[in-house]
Amino acid sequence: MRISLNWLRELVEIKLSPEELAETLTMAGFEVEDIENRNTWANGVVVGKVLERQPHPNADKLSVCQVDIGASEPLNIVCGAPNVKADIYVPVATTGTYLPNIDLKIKPAKLRGVPSQGMICSLKELGLPTDVDGIHIFPQENLSLGSDVRPLLGLDDVILDVTATANRADALCMVGIAREVAALTGGKLSIPTPGATSVLKGAGNLGLKIDDQQACPAYIGTVIEQVKIAPSPDWLQQRLRAAGVRPINNVVDITNYVLWEWGQPLHAFDKDRLQSVTGGEGLTIGVRFAGSGESLKTLDGQTRNLSTQNLLITANNKPVALAGVMGGEETEVHSGTQSLVLEAALFDSVAIRRSSRSVGLRSEASGRYERGVNRAELEIACNRALSLLSELANGVIVQQEIADTRPDASTWSRSIALRLDRVNEVLGPVDLGEDETGEVTEADVERILSALGCQLKSAGEGSWTVTVPPYRYRDLEREIDLIEELARLYGYDNFCDTLPEKSEAGYLSLEQELIRKIRAFFRAEGLTEVIHYSLVKPGNDRQVVLSNPLFVEYSALRTDLISGLIDAFQYNLEQGNGSLNGFDLGRIFWQEEDGLQETDAIAGIMGGVSVAHRRYRSIGKWSKGSSENPMTWFDAKGILESVFEQLNLKVEYQPDCRDERLHPGRTASLWVGGNRLGIFGQLHPQLRQDKGLPDSVYVFQLDLNVLLDALDQDEILVPKFHAYSTYPASDRDIAFFAPVKISVADIEKSINKAAKGLLESVELFDEYRGENVPTGQRSLAFRLIYRSSDRTLTEAEVEPVHNKVREALVEKFGVNLRS
Repeated sequence: MRISLNWLRELVEIKLSPEELAETLTMAGFEVEDIENRNTWANGVVVGKVLERQPHPNADKLSVCQVDIGASEPLNIVCGAPNVKADIYVPVATTGTYLPNIDLKIKPAKLRGVPSQGMICSLKELGLPTDVDGIHIFPQENLSLGSDVRPLLGLDDVILDVTATANRADALCMVGIAREVAALTGGKLSIPTPGATSVLKGAGNLGLKIDDQQACPAYIGTVIEQVKIAPSPDWLQQRLRAAGVRPINNVVDITNYVLWEWGQPLHAFDKDRLQSVTGGEGLTIGVRFAGSGESLKTLDGQTRNLSTQNLLITANNKPVALAGVMGGEETEVHSGTQSLVLEAALFDSVAIRRSSRSVGLRSEASGRYERGVNRAELEIACNRALSLLSELANGVIVQQEIADTRPDASTWSRSIALRLDRVNEVLGPVDLGEDETGEVTEADVERILSALGCQLKSAGEGSWTVTVPPYRYRDLEREIDLIEELARLYGYDNFCDTLPEKSEAGYLSLEQELIRKIRAFFRAEGLTEVIHYSLVKPGNDRQVVLSNPLFVEYSALRTDLISGLIDAFQYNLEQGNGSLNGFDLGRIFWQEEDGLQETDAIAGIMGGVSVAHRRYRSIGKWSKGSSENPMTWFDAKGILESVFEQLNLKVEYQPDCRDERLHPGRTASLWVGGNRLGIFGQLHPQLRQDKGLPDSVYVFQLDLNVLLDALDQDEILVPKFHAYSTYPASDRDIAFFAPVKISVADIEKSINKAAKGLLESVELFDEYRGENVPTGQRSLAFRLIYRSSDRTLTEAEVEPVHNKVREALVEKFGVNLRS
């Protein structure tokens, strides 16, 4: 927000320099982003009077002017402006003047052979916005020639660009900043307090109809007749320009002026246009939400298609403005306006935020309504505007209608208990200088809070009941809020700095280190890490559904990671990027009978060509043939096993068919230490067909907490070195027919148990089903490696152990040995 110091000085006594005031505001939480010193813009520019204007002898578009600036002789100045003429007062930049806004230093020159001793300036050349194409002509008469133009143009001012925090809606106006400056510096306030305006009783035909009183708790509609539209006086235009607002006419400028002065948005309708747009003699101003299919052309010239989220101002039920955002073009004030309907209203912040967002339109008014407009000063702002309309536009107030459903005024402030002990406990010691410390005292508390407009009533020694002023009702709610205000105005830099006695080097927790390792291992296997939103479409009974979603598509929390990966795989195929091999690590949520649950999970998706093919895909098809081998179940399982092997984790696979998205015969649940770790399998053929995916797509999802618990073991976290045996191994193969229902994992477990001691490894190297294999069985072949660390094994030592393995398999599983 742009703050004019000239304007601010009329509201509060200021003894500080602009730089000191900016530092004070910044330290109090109102960051001053820029100090704009306008005094430098026209230093050396004076008032001059054009005595004579003659055409330039050598240029059709130039004029030769004799300009009196109060010197002994008039200046000869060549001017190219079309509006220059004799007997006008103008700003003149004399020789040696530097104009920073156009980066020009005025020097004696010759223009087409005619000497020029200065420059007659336009407002743009002096840094001021204007619609006039030409030099500036002062409207005043009998100005002092040679006097400084800066007071006449409002350039004897300094502008502070102040940023208020989101909770300080009261500080989005000059009065709010003045109150803050008074509290910080002890300056005397001089806030204007307009009295109630008198209403000339006439044949008023205005009525109000508020359909949604929660969205619009108060509305004041005032009819003003005999209005004279004209340019605003210079003082008003200068203040608006300083605030960054373009002056339009006296009526519109007054509504903008009150917005910047009190923070209360106002809107003026042309009453005659309201009547012509709606038809009929009676006029009823209404507030309601838009219906489906309605539209409105706003003041910026754009036609807005409305939704049920848009709060409207209507005239005889026809939309004429977006409430709290922007007025309609059909009913705007224009040069021929003679009667007005002035709107002063309070709107619900949530309703205005949703309405503004739905049409993609924000304004100074909506920005204030979204943060919360002070409901206690609605009448003050309205009366201020009506007073100015009577003074500057000759308006006569003929009717005023009020619809007010605000709670009783006694509830507009609140009382908060404040304890001095708690203040010092939170804020800590005060630095008194010379290595002395102290505390915030009772006098400090009473002085600071009283300066903020609070009323304090003693509730015993070192405690008060603090009554908050209505304009701070929204942000001062608890004791800690008052403590923050005490720290802010006392000065954060006046409190002692307390640092830890000894700084320690940072480190990662065990969980963070393990998660980083897991992610690195999956990336090393060729999987790309992807990130999805936690919000998904609703549709699952176990989903946690949001009560206030931004969009329907993102209105529920995800219950797993696999669904998002499947959608990402499909999207990549549709975009021509090929198969996605990726993983995601994130949080999932679901509902149980005893409440909401959440946990972290890691999931992945793999598809396309086989692992070996992917490793050498940089080789052209001319060298490896045109065919591409699809990824198999074992290729995908090998990626998981490789990660588990690097983590030193023994994971068991058991058949599983509970997830309907996965192939019932190619899905396994993963177990570690007797706990279910997750699931792995191939996508169901029907799902692949529906989404247009290739056959070879595999997914997995692991419970991250179970995985981390399994890794939290000393033998895994602190690996031990095992010496390599220098003696040769002895290998044996064993083949047999086994029932299909018996898993290889169970068989390997039985072999390891029977041959423990000498057995170094066991590996399945062949599986066969078909001719010469009994029905319901399959042929399996394993290679067993026997080795000792201290000797070469003999046949007499290996054979008994191997026979023990054969006997254990026959006894436990009833296999039919083939070798």
